[in-house]
Amino acid sequence: MNWIIYLSGEIHTDWREQIMTGAEKQNLPVTFTSAVTDHESSDAAGDALGAENEPFWRDHKSAKVNAIRTKTLIEDCDLAIVRFGDKYKQWNAAFEAGFCAALDTPYITLHDEAIIHPLKEVDAAAMAWAKTPEEVIEVLKYVTTAKAV
Repeated sequence: MNWIIYLSGEIHTDWREQIMTGAEKQNLPVTFTSAVTDHESSDAAGDALGAENEPFWRDHKSAKVNAIRTKTLIEDCDLAIVRFGDKYKQWNAAFEAGFCAALDTPYITLHDEAIIHPLKEVDAAAMAWAKTPEEVIEVLKYVTTAKAV
């Protein structure tokens, strides 16, 4: 089986690349998908539908257009990895974790110990909590190949 892994969350570090590279080195049977990670492109997703004078309506349109992608990719994934960084609040990642929980799609949270408390509900619904991309790779190795570390 080839697993489809959705990568959700912060876009300011290279955690996605670390996980993808680690999975490739382990030759894991996985394909990765993700939301748009370029701020400008994501913010402008709804611009093709007409200009807006109010920031709320521009964001509203773009959020809906972006949701076409994220909703479809989350519905089609076997597992999601949801990364929370400590520098910014990732409300979109929390929303996507909630969407996974509502769909009964397993997900792993990835974050530092410093933000355990604000993420307690998100972590409670997760199947695992990892502190590093390397830990995620080890979980992926076990889940996809049934081989322990």
